[in-house]
Amino acid sequence: MNWHTRYIQQAQWTRELREYLFEKSGSKNARRILEVGCGTGAILSTLETSAAIHGLDLDRASLSEARLHAPQAWLTRGDTIELPYASDIFDITFCHFLLLWTKNPLQSLLEMKRVTKPNGYILALAEPDYSARVDKPAELSQLGKWQNESLKRQGADIHLGAQLANLFYQAGIKIIETGTIQGRENEALQPDEWEKEWAVLESDLTGIVPQQEIRHMKILDKKALTAGERVLFVPTFFAWGQV
Repeated sequence: MNWHTRYIQQAQWTRELREYLFEKSGSKNARRILEVGCGTGAILSTLETSAAIHGLDLDRASLSEARLHAPQAWLTRGDTIELPYASDIFDITFCHFLLLWTKNPLQSLLEMKRVTKPNGYILALAEPDYSARVDKPAELSQLGKWQNESLKRQGADIHLGAQLANLFYQAGIKIIETGTIQGRENEALQPDEWEKEWAVLESDLTGIVPQQEIRHMKILDKKALTAGERVLFVPTFFAWGQV
């Protein structure tokens, strides 16, 4: 599984939203911007700003790759629940597909708030609610159930997306806007998207579901895709607010 390819794919899903939110939050005039949970640098490498760009991640291998994709960024290894930065230093602090993986998402947001300047902005760009996943045709709904079980075993909170606005409220972040990412409802998977989704599925399900059952479901999935009947939709939430 090539995780940078996956992160690039996820970044494509949120490109229009990011452009809108970064413009609204004044990224071009910011002095310091931090991505919490920067992974391999898929988002950091796309930022167009004169600001000093910082990225944090707990995984050493991801940070090593991020140095290749975003050489302009200041990268630090650390945990989201105890950010290794002074208070009130970033104009914009953001995350992308992160909070569902954190041990304590509220504490992570409180830390993001702490390191952000007064009147600065906090952006949670994408947090899915996998519990509301839709698979069509109905015979493929088992895929969603299998993957949700795998995600829970890996430590993800599959309900996090629907809780995002409340988490901002609890953290004392003044919400400016929140909602679901538009444009992917009832969207049929394209062939290249299908291949990437199956790379993730097979990575998630191997060792949990018998290979014969995975292969059978993949055949059904391909058949539905070819017939133009395949739909995979996971409602994904965003929120941004001011300190």
